[in-house]
Amino acid sequence: MKLENKVALITGASVGIGKATALLFAREGAKVAVNSQSDRGQAVVDQIEQAGGQAVFVQGRVEEPDEARSMVEAAVAAFGRLDILVNNAGIVVPGRCDDTSLEDFERTMAVNVRGTFLVSQAAVLQMRQQGGGVIVHNASVAATKGLKDRFAYTASKGAVWAMTRAMAMDYIREGIRVNCVNPGTTLTPSLEGRINAFADPVAAKAQFVERQPMGRLGTPEEMAAAILYLASDEAGFTTGATLAVDGGLTI
Repeated sequence: MKLENKVALITGASVGIGKATALLFAREGAKVAVNSQSDRGQAVVDQIEQAGGQAVFVQGRVEEPDEARSMVEAAVAAFGRLDILVNNAGIVVPGRCDDTSLEDFERTMAVNVRGTFLVSQAAVLQMRQQGGGVIVHNASVAATKGLKDRFAYTASKGAVWAMTRAMAMDYIREGIRVNCVNPGTTLTPSLEGRINAFADPVAAKAQFVERQPMGRLGTPEEMAAAILYLASDEAGFTTGATLAVDGGLTI
């Protein structure tokens, strides 16, 4: 029970890495505020409660200031405090610099960067009042390694990676640790949707696997385990760190 008596807010937690993290945190004793833009997050809350855990559904868009603040407020209203924030919500829009539309670029930056900023800002204000906390950003291997056809996404995740170090330095004396995970290619529903959109999904999946030196894709559960470590007291001497969980992609 690595997170016993802890309260966590996880954004984008209805599917994929966010859902796996919410379920793992609950098994480790945390009370979990499950956020999603749609109402699908309620199913994750139901699953946690059916297993004997405690959770609350917090619907909202991370890129909207009022909604970002309300996520933190809802977690505190439900459980009395906020010990852990996992900034997981994000979108992937393919494209290069020359063929990425302004709309797609701004949307990507709004969700992935502005959303991380807004929810973090609200969380820091709460954590400061209670004497500390932990923030874990879900960045990407794209933050440190160029990936083809991922211009806007790479730019956004590079910003999240940089924000990690800036925040870690700003709050190191206030008991707030800030770290990030950089997942490699992970077989989530989002990736499966993009693979199935190709004319030849089998060949497309093979290409994703081929770029992973380990010869396979990562799982949401493997990413959740890394997030758990950074969020737990076991990582109490760790801040400003980047944990690459990428199957050797950045060796």
